[in-house]
Amino acid sequence: MFRPVTLPLWLFVLILVFAGVTFASHFLFPSVRWFFRGRMEKVVARLNERLDRPIQPFKLMARPDMIVRLAHDPKVAEAIAAEAAETGVPETVLHERARRYAKEIVPAFSASVYFGFAARAAKWLARLIYRVRIGQFDTDAIAGIDKGATVVFVMNHRSNMDYVLVTYLAASRSALSYAVGEWARVWPLSWLIRSAGAYFIRRKSNNALYRRVLARYVQMATEEGVTQAIFPEGGLSLDGRVGRPKLGILSYIVAGYRPGGNDVVFVPVSLAYDRIIEDRVLTTAHAKGERRFRASIWSILLFVGRQLRRVLTGRFEKFGAASVSFGTPLSLAGFLADPHEDVTADLADEMMRRIVRNVSVLPVPLVCAALGEETDIALADLTARAEAIAGRLAAQGVDLDLPDGSVPAAVARALDILSLRKIVRRAGSRLTVPPRDRALIGFYAAPVAQHLAAPAASSGGETPENPADFRS
Repeated sequence: MFRPVTLPLWLFVLILVFAGVTFASHFLFPSVRWFFRGRMEKVVARLNERLDRPIQPFKLMARPDMIVRLAHDPKVAEAIAAEAAETGVPETVLHERARRYAKEIVPAFSASVYFGFAARAAKWLARLIYRVRIGQFDTDAIAGIDKGATVVFVMNHRSNMDYVLVTYLAASRSALSYAVGEWARVWPLSWLIRSAGAYFIRRKSNNALYRRVLARYVQMATEEGVTQAIFPEGGLSLDGRVGRPKLGILSYIVAGYRPGGNDVVFVPVSLAYDRIIEDRVLTTAHAKGERRFRASIWSILLFVGRQLRRVLTGRFEKFGAASVSFGTPLSLAGFLADPHEDVTADLADEMMRRIVRNVSVLPVPLVCAALGEETDIALADLTARAEAIAGRLAAQGVDLDLPDGSVPAAVARALDILSLRKIVRRAGSRLTVPPRDRALIGFYAAPVAQHLAAPAASSGGETPENPADFRS
């Protein structure tokens, strides 16, 4: 019993490794988790003292516990039973599948990562690249939102910088939870995004069980008061306009609402840019008629490297202005007080009206609208056209976010941005647009055209399209 035993070195090392892992998992890790959990609770308590909307306990729930809760939800169990009856697949197999879906969706929010890194990085990046502007802001209505209500920011989707801008601007009020598509499921980006509280979704999945698990996560988060941010368009705008909404996440929120419970308040957020980083990729996809973005890793690295070199050498020029407008909130309880043929579709229509109405007009979109189809124009004629368009927009109540409120100053700033990129070329007092960049002119002019096609915008009338056209 006490005789020495000879073992190969590799087996001895393997035994030590297993012993170390067992010791850590049973004795060390629980203590470490308890220590960091206590530190995190103190950080959250300090944060909640300054936030308008405190971080909810649901958001702080341990990820494994949240996965179990979601996978064993009664409504998920109903979907499992229904699919088992329909397909003949054993319920145990479907339950494991539901657990995988839950693990894929559920975030791993970290207050330290969100406020210690993500919010600060968002502020630094947004202010480095853009002159960040607050457009319209319905101060009284937003300040008057019930503290017990769940707030959902509903936004148009122009650029992947949307996440950065809104995170930066909302960081003093609350921690936002985003729905993020498959593009972000790449390590280590996926870890950072999960830690910031975002949840992953398969936008094109029609699997009934997956949809039920996703719906229940959204409904749980909404019931527990988690502040959310959603993009109803479901993807980046390819033509520059505010597009038709997809009803998925909105339908989950509406279906999960119970009269008499906590209200859900939707805040329309309208985003506008002088320059969108992905503009050429988006216009190329639009020209091909397919939502497939073919930006190579090499081209992305080349772009980033070029901008970093300009930053380090002091030659970096900001990409113009980025404007964020917060419109009048809409209470779901109040909205449901009136009869609706299709509540979700009518709600989506109303939110898209408010978003379109509040998109600020910046210098580059104004000048691109003035250029129109022209490929060769005198500077004086361009300025006169811009002033005429600005007058029409002002009469409609559209927010004109121009330097010093001056159209000539806006024209000068826009031409600086467009000339730097050689989208517009100057030759004395004349301006020309190369044929290959005509699509970019139309892309940036689109929000202005959308305003001009809506003469009743300032009075809350219809958007440039029939409201039924928003439905999908």
